[in-house]
Amino acid sequence: MPKVTVRYWAAAKAAAHIAEEPFDAVTLAEALDAVRERHPGELVRVLQRCSFLVDGDPVGTRAHETVRLADGGTVEVLPPFAGG
Repeated sequence: MPKVTVRYWAAAKAAAHIAEEPFDAVTLAEALDAVRERHPGELVRVLQRCSFLVDGDPVGTRAHETVRLADGGTVEVLPPFAGG
């Protein structure tokens, strides 16, 4: 099973109380399920508003079950950013 690093930014980082952490997951959906299990509460709510990058590529509207993760890969959790 691939080992990936999940990196949290802004409100996601504040809700997780950590900048990044490792997970074992084959798909983005599996990784996010593991995140929700490890961090119930505020992070679950923040994730509903987030976009995601997998190894630098935007996930966009693709179903998370179809986004495969590579061993050593990175998932970036990006909440909406304010400002300009």
